[in-house]
Amino acid sequence: MPDIYSDLFSGQDTSANNFFLIAGPCVIESESVIMNTAERVVRMCERLKIPLIFKSSYRKANRSRLDSFSGIGDEAALEILAKVKTTYNVPLVTDIHAADEAAMAARYVDVLQIPAFLCRQTDILVAAAHTGKYVNVKKGQFLSPESMKFAVDKVQQSGNDRIILTDRGVMFGYQDLIVDYRAIPIMQSLGTPVTLDCTHSLQQPNQASGVTGGNPAMIATIARAGIAVGADGLFIETHPDPSKAKSDGANMLHLDLLEDLLEKLVAIRQVVNGF
Repeated sequence: MPDIYSDLFSGQDTSANNFFLIAGPCVIESESVIMNTAERVVRMCERLKIPLIFKSSYRKANRSRLDSFSGIGDEAALEILAKVKTTYNVPLVTDIHAADEAAMAARYVDVLQIPAFLCRQTDILVAAAHTGKYVNVKKGQFLSPESMKFAVDKVQQSGNDRIILTDRGVMFGYQDLIVDYRAIPIMQSLGTPVTLDCTHSLQQPNQASGVTGGNPAMIATIARAGIAVGADGLFIETHPDPSKAKSDGANMLHLDLLEDLLEKLVAIRQVVNGF
């Protein structure tokens, strides 16, 4: 298994043996929101010695309604995301939605993310693998953790063993998700780092309004439990004002709350490291 710390975080302080963090707004809605969020997240991670991958989607393809915000334009959004890297020297991740998007996105980012609902799509996994970038495959809400072996196999058999797996909950009825923390060690046994998505795991999909709901008050609970059971990283979408966010505001963490949560998570990680 490649060493993700030397590959992605060579310019960051990893001496504290912390979990790594994937964080940022759900979607690129403006340069000001992205740069403001990046500046604050980078500074708190530097202080706490948490390796950071900055995340934002250049486009959202999985929308309930046709009039839902999907993006400002692919190239324009990716240029804004690239500015984060040149300004703060941190790796980037964004998701792709079709095989022909992989090469385009790979010109800008270090990690290509495969959305959960596309984790079985062979052509997308193969295209992402062929870029040579890290591929973060989010486990489908409809899959067992053991089934992610086949996603891993597809990427590896396409010549790329730079893989991250992310758990984001399991469907529980029509309008809720639950997190089965057994999924973390099970997927780690496949030989990949595993992150826990603390925000999308709290989505409440398929609402009658056509707008996904969420339960952000539980983000800290999900995150603490994830670190306690040994997750390699956490995925937390955050925004300066989730009430005004154009996508997934109902389950993002307010940026003002992130640093205090990270301090607590670092303390839990230190305890876990002592076992």
